[in-house]
Amino acid sequence: MERQTEICIAGGGPAGTLLACLLARRGADVVLIEKQPIPGPSFRGEILNGDGERVLKKHGLLERIAPEAVLPLIRLEYWENKRVVKTILPDTQGGNVGIHIPQADLLHALLEEAGQYPNFTYMPGTTVRGLLKSEEGRYAGVEVRTSDGQDLTIRSRVVVGADGRYSSVRRYAGIASSTEGHGYDLLWARIPAPEGWEPVMCSTIQDGQQLHLFTQARGYVQVGWNIKEDSYKELRKKPFEELTETLIAAFPKLAPSVRKHITSWQDFVLLDIFSSRSERWACPGLVLIGDAAHTMTPTGAFGLNEALRDADVLHEELLACMASRQDATAPLERLEQRRRSDVERRQREQLDMETTYARNFNV
Repeated sequence: MERQTEICIAGGGPAGTLLACLLARRGADVVLIEKQPIPGPSFRGEILNGDGERVLKKHGLLERIAPEAVLPLIRLEYWENKRVVKTILPDTQGGNVGIHIPQADLLHALLEEAGQYPNFTYMPGTTVRGLLKSEEGRYAGVEVRTSDGQDLTIRSRVVVGADGRYSSVRRYAGIASSTEGHGYDLLWARIPAPEGWEPVMCSTIQDGQQLHLFTQARGYVQVGWNIKEDSYKELRKKPFEELTETLIAAFPKLAPSVRKHITSWQDFVLLDIFSSRSERWACPGLVLIGDAAHTMTPTGAFGLNEALRDADVLHEELLACMASRQDATAPLERLEQRRRSDVERRQREQLDMETTYARNFNV
């Protein structure tokens, strides 16, 4: 089986789906493939900062998300000994310190918009099995296996790898990536918010552990525990209540919800933490965006927002290229030229925030 398209995007996360949506709107023939059968099935970065908000507003997409799924956060609090010792407020009256949008809601809104155009094709449950190259040595498409087990060749003018931190496109293209550990991993859990809980982010150090709370749309609180890197296997040998009681000691108001909804280790999700940089983002016929090009840690909630910025810039470059029927190599390389310094600056900022974290409690 074989099909032809202008642009094949591997990875239906925020970066890949936004790129597909923006290109489809402008008439490009786009195929978006995603290995998961449904959008947004697990914990992901879900906080929009000002950069990501501007990208979605610029294209009239923020307003297309269900209102109950858009939760502006009103402040960031640092807690010590059960009291707030530092507060960060929005820069402007009526502003926010971030907007929580469940990733599934964001993706559904983007897919619904893209689905209005007959030149857009979405293929969930589809895995990348290899890349195609032309006789001239440029990438010319992908080999995939579809959700019904069929092998399919998709030939395209451009291949976009938006398939995350463990990118298959990057691996098949042989693009090296340098990885840096940060000394910690994260355990996530989600609980219903207590009655009267405000839309805030909270952070504390309790019994030597960093704990983070993120209020979520639709009445939830996402809890993050920093744990020592590669320690999860040993940690699971202990009672999970050691973690939950530490959380309750720091934030007693959460006690009923924690005890009711975190009842085993199965209620936790492990995220191994590292940052990475691909040695290059583009080569003839192929480009990487988002985590495939530059994995970031959750600190500062930059990853999602930088991925959206990648998609916005790349769609501009690709549209200009297609309009003039130019070779796509230069526009793909310009993405890296325009974006790499910003991304690496954000990665340095994350590292600085992590190393100076304890200073937030010196009051």
